[in-house]
Amino acid sequence: MKKEEIIKMRIKRVEKEIRDTPYDKASEHHHGKLKAKLSKLKEELSGVFSGGGGGGGGYAIKHSGDATIVLVGPPSVGKSTLLNQLTNAESKVGNYDFTTLGVVPGMMKYKGVRVQILDLPGLLKGAFENKGFGKRVLSVIRASDLVVLMTDVKRPEWIDKMENEISKAGIRLNEEKPKIVIRKMPRGAIQVVDSCNGLGKEVIISVVKEMGYSNAVVSFDEKIEDVEKLIDALTKSRKYLPMVKVVNKIDDLKNLNLKFKISSFAKAMEDKQNSKFKDVVCVSAEKGLGLDEFKEKIWEKLGLVRIFLKKERNKSADKSDPLIIKKDRRLDDVLNKISGEMRGDIKRAYIWGKKAKFAGQGVSLRMEVFDEMEVWFGR
Repeated sequence: MKKEEIIKMRIKRVEKEIRDTPYDKASEHHHGKLKAKLSKLKEELSGVFSGGGGGGGGYAIKHSGDATIVLVGPPSVGKSTLLNQLTNAESKVGNYDFTTLGVVPGMMKYKGVRVQILDLPGLLKGAFENKGFGKRVLSVIRASDLVVLMTDVKRPEWIDKMENEISKAGIRLNEEKPKIVIRKMPRGAIQVVDSCNGLGKEVIISVVKEMGYSNAVVSFDEKIEDVEKLIDALTKSRKYLPMVKVVNKIDDLKNLNLKFKISSFAKAMEDKQNSKFKDVVCVSAEKGLGLDEFKEKIWEKLGLVRIFLKKERNKSADKSDPLIIKKDRRLDDVLNKISGEMRGDIKRAYIWGKKAKFAGQGVSLRMEVFDEMEVWFGR
C-alpha cells in the first residue's frame, strides 16, 4: 500500500472518531486533540504530494510587477476572457471544459501599479488530494498576493466549494493570522498565558502537546474560542491571503428561464445583509461590465500605496514611476527599499499629500506611509 493511501486511511479514521465522539465540556479537550492530529495528518499528506510524482510539483512561474494575483475557479467560467479584458495576455478562449491547461500570465496596470494576473487551470473538488493536478494549482495560489475566486451565475455555490478546497491546503482566505505566540522552552512543561479567557486551559495543553511541543509558553493576545485557530497558529505552513469573489456572466440574468432557475442567487445578491454575497463583484467579462469595480476591489484588497519620490526638495516629484509598498509600512521601510546604504545618512523626511499637516512637513522615519505621499529624504 502506498504511503498516501495509508495516510488517507488514517485521516478517515480520525474524522470518523471526531464525528462519533459527542461534543460537550468533558470531551472538549479530546476533540481538540483529535483535530490537531487530523491537521498533522493532512500536513503529512500534503508533503507526500509535494515531494514529486503524480504531478504534485508546482508550475514554474516567474513573478513580475508589484503584485501577483491568481484567477481560481471551476472550468469554463470565463477566466480566460476576463484575463484578456484586463491585460495584454492572449489566453485561449473556448466554450468547453479545461481550455486552460497551463498557467497564462498577463499584466494589468492600474493606478500606476503593475499587477500580474495568472489564469490558472480549473480547480476541481479533490484538488487537495491532487485531482486534476490540484497540487500544482494550489502551489501557485500559495505563492500569490491575492486570490480571485471566480464562478458564473449558474454555479454560485462553487465559491464556497473552492474556498473549502483551498482551506484544506492550509491557505486561509480573508482571515487574519491568530494573535498567538508560542515560545519553546528547555523545561517547564506547557504554560498558558491567556488574559482573554478563550479556550479552556486543558484544551490548549492537549492541542499544543499533540502538535509536538513538550515545553513551551503559549501567549494569547486576543480571545480565541475556536480550536482550529489555535491549530493554525501552531502550524508553520499556514498561509493568509486576501480574496475577491467574482461572479461572471451576469448578463445571463436577462434570460428569464435562467433567472427563474437561480432566483435564490439573485435574491441573495440583492440582500446586503447576506455575508456570503455582500462582497461579491458581478461582471460580464465578455461584455466588459463591472470591470472598473473589480479593479478597484483588487486595489483595495492588495493594500498597496504609491509613494512619489522627490529628487530635490523644492521641485516636483516624479509621478510617472511610483514606488509601491504595503500601506502598513513606514518611511524607514521606503528608505530601505530605495537603498539600504542611505539609511545611516538620513534621519528625517519631508512629506506632501493629503495626510501632511502642511506642504513639506518634516517627519521622523517612523511615520506610516499613505497613498500618493510625496517624500524627500534630507540629510
